[in-house]
Amino acid sequence: MSGIFYVIGTPIGNLDDITIRQLETLKAVDFICAEDTRVTLKLLNRFEIKKQLVSFHEHSSKIDAQRIVDRLIAGEDCGIVTDAGMPCISDPGEVLVKMCVENNIDIRVVPGPSAVVSAVAISGLSTRRFTFEGFLPVQKKERMERLEQLRGETAVMVFYEAPHKLKNTLFDLADFFGGDRKISLCRELTKIHEEVLRLTLAEAVAFYDENEPKGEFVLVLEGTHDNMGEEITIEQAVEQVNRLISMGEKPTAACKAVAKETGFKKSELYAKLQ
Repeated sequence: MSGIFYVIGTPIGNLDDITIRQLETLKAVDFICAEDTRVTLKLLNRFEIKKQLVSFHEHSSKIDAQRIVDRLIAGEDCGIVTDAGMPCISDPGEVLVKMCVENNIDIRVVPGPSAVVSAVAISGLSTRRFTFEGFLPVQKKERMERLEQLRGETAVMVFYEAPHKLKNTLFDLADFFGGDRKISLCRELTKIHEEVLRLTLAEAVAFYDENEPKGEFVLVLEGTHDNMGEEITIEQAVEQVNRLISMGEKPTAACKAVAKETGFKKSELYAKLQ
């Protein structure tokens, strides 16, 4: 009989947020998969837990994953954790979950704090609907294509961002969504220097031009209002088409994408390009 694969949430900053069930599960499993074993070791030492740690991160190979699955198939119980929060969400552990499903291995969740949900809850924006986008692509073309897909999004959008990339990201968001769009910048959640700035995108760009970003950020961006999409002119739609073309899209594909977002016909957008 195969073992059990436990997906274990851990504190996102304040270690006092650990739960009784998380501690009991970490003590009970045969081994623990960790994104960074050094980070996880600090957590285990804090609560006097001695357990074998196996490194599993974004650069781990399929062979590494198979070794873990083989141990589960052999009957060992495994817990997976990330550096902070819930593993397997925008996280390498997703691979192991899929492999466990393929091998009919029992998967159980031991929930814990989530930076995404925590940031949305205190953002001050609408919480009825939100979409988690993780980290935006680093490459300019892929990043612009992703933002173009989100241009008409009415739900709140949640992004992760590192401090050294924050300024560029805020500039790109302001360029695409307009400087008056509201954003909540949640920094170092649950830690000593926790801070939430509720600004417009223009104000956020200006603020971080004067202040160097520090700590990890969760960005909660207001969605477009329903009437915003109705106000776009065909000239603005053509600008979107030209932006996509400048990023390498073929004119017909760019017109089709913008037509879907704006409601204009692909043919009339294409005609404006001639």
